[in-house]
Amino acid sequence: MQLDSVLLEILANKVVAASEEMASTLQRTARTLFVKEAADFACALVGVDGRVFAHPWASGVNLFVNLDANHAIRAVPDLGPGDVIVTNDPYQSGAMVTHTPDITLIQPYFHKGRIVAYGWCFIHSTDVGGSVPSSIAPSLDDIYQEGIRFPPMKLMKKGEMNEDFVTLLRANCRIPDENIGDIRAMLASLRTGELRTRDIIERHGVETFVTCQEDLQAYSALKARAVLKRVPNGVYEFWDFMDDDLVSRIPIRLRVKMTVADGNVHLDFSGTDPEVKAAYNIATFDRFHEWLTMRFTSFLCTNDKTIVINAGLYRPFTLTNPRGTVLNAEFPAAVGLRSAPARRLNDAITGAILKAAPKMMAAPTPGAGMTFVLAEYDAQGAKPTVGVLEPMRGGMGGFNGHDGVDCRDATMSNMSNHSIEFVEADSGVLFMEYDIRPDSGGPGRWRGGVGQMLTVKILRDGSVVIPRGMERLRFPAWGAVGGKPAQPYRCVLNKGRADEKPLPKLDSFAIKKGDTVTMMMPGAGGYGDPYLRDPELVRRDVEWGFVGRRSAKRDYGVAVTVEGAVDADGTRQLRASRIKDNVRAGFDFGPEREAWEAVFDDATMGEINRRLMVLPRSTRWETRRRLFTRAVPDMPLAGDKPFLIQVLADPDTIRARLFRAMDEILPQAAE
Repeated sequence: MQLDSVLLEILANKVVAASEEMASTLQRTARTLFVKEAADFACALVGVDGRVFAHPWASGVNLFVNLDANHAIRAVPDLGPGDVIVTNDPYQSGAMVTHTPDITLIQPYFHKGRIVAYGWCFIHSTDVGGSVPSSIAPSLDDIYQEGIRFPPMKLMKKGEMNEDFVTLLRANCRIPDENIGDIRAMLASLRTGELRTRDIIERHGVETFVTCQEDLQAYSALKARAVLKRVPNGVYEFWDFMDDDLVSRIPIRLRVKMTVADGNVHLDFSGTDPEVKAAYNIATFDRFHEWLTMRFTSFLCTNDKTIVINAGLYRPFTLTNPRGTVLNAEFPAAVGLRSAPARRLNDAITGAILKAAPKMMAAPTPGAGMTFVLAEYDAQGAKPTVGVLEPMRGGMGGFNGHDGVDCRDATMSNMSNHSIEFVEADSGVLFMEYDIRPDSGGPGRWRGGVGQMLTVKILRDGSVVIPRGMERLRFPAWGAVGGKPAQPYRCVLNKGRADEKPLPKLDSFAIKKGDTVTMMMPGAGGYGDPYLRDPELVRRDVEWGFVGRRSAKRDYGVAVTVEGAVDADGTRQLRASRIKDNVRAGFDFGPEREAWEAVFDDATMGEINRRLMVLPRSTRWETRRRLFTRAVPDMPLAGDKPFLIQVLADPDTIRARLFRAMDEILPQAAE
């Protein structure tokens, strides 16, 4: 049975509307700020094949379209009406769950004793126990430290709550009442999905409903392949770097080789660094995982706005993803900050697409999404609390013909900022500043979006700041097609005071009453030669505060008067005097990355990783740390001085040390 195109379009709108109503129900009834305000959750309808066939267009989290629920469903084989599966275990769910705070529910939808679909949803819990408040910290090195884990099991059985589960959750997390409140909101969402699927079946029949699940995915695959056919055939390679893994000072490289052939794409992540002894790993279970596909979700939907979002988008793709790297970590590797390597993979894929089809892809996003978490005691000093003050973001990359969106990176999620009033009511903080960060976007003919800037004052002693997701302190988002890099991330304690102190990349830090913390998010990359930018657009950016007058002169060759007008003669002189040798037509990675790659180039890194991967998994990280420490013993912290360009000023000497260390430390792997 195959549905005609008119009926399929009608059903597409109905099932998407059902998923959007599920999302609306969850957000309206949730308990925690991070769910009801920031919207760190997702809902979808999953077909009998275990894949998403209906997904909201505008829910808070929009990247789990390619999830595979089959492993979790098979783990609970005796499902009946009124049953609901719960899990938060990345490994035992087959990587459907991606880190322990993501409490996930699945409900089978029955029609006359037959499962005809599933409702699926997750919320990001602010805390599920473990070694640290919020359950996430870069320095955690295995999943046992990242909170309580629930393998797929029944939360509800025949409509009755599993009270043993509730008791166990309450005993093992720091915010039990809030978590139970969010779980009840998820159950309401799943019930909404069940009612709407019943309505569709009643109107169109059960066979039509089941058939549309496959037909919608097949249609989306057809549309996706049509977009990909616009990308020239060829092989395109690119790589990008995370600053480090925090427990060492060594950058993490993520590498992609993209092969395009007549609308089909093969991605090869060979050459990506081995998994780290930190929480910067992704468990992908050897499959084409949603954390690996999200850049293509936005790419496909940008280039065809009529696509129906479902798992069919990814049928034109195949994958090579060696086991044991940060992109395919093995149990029990910590995965709490899996979004950080995923963001950098996004940027690597962005670079590969820009090589292939520069007019179809934007410059990179900031590559950092910082969740500003505060652990404290309540006003009476009795109850420990954990709260997200703000999910902070940068902008989006410049695009051919368009500036990047400011302070809003929607390539991974549509999450919102928290209401300042709600946060101040719930936490011991006072917001002193919440603004854009001027000059943070990469200069370009089309400017990269700027990041957010936030300053809070701490009102209670005994608080701990957890700046989860600090990245791009060392290697900022690069410029594309002649554009320039953005500004890196910065964090400052007591900015503007006598005791001001810049902070490097940190796990967490204690803070006392009266201190302030300023978070300055990085910007996105610029696109195109900034000296080709319309001077009037530069003047407008200066007027609106996105670009300073001095930056307009230095980066764009535009003179803006004190009165706010373009000085036409001055601008002509500035642009005519530019040194042409400094103009780059391709990518501008910035001095830090260029200094790093003068020593650790692609061929050298490829050889190091090939030799490391021969070693036992248990020894790889420590061997890698020893190797890089021998080569660069004075490696600085990310965001701290001295910078890499100073430490790596003599690349030939450092390369000689590196090759000696490789021969001494990796002799068995070299054989």
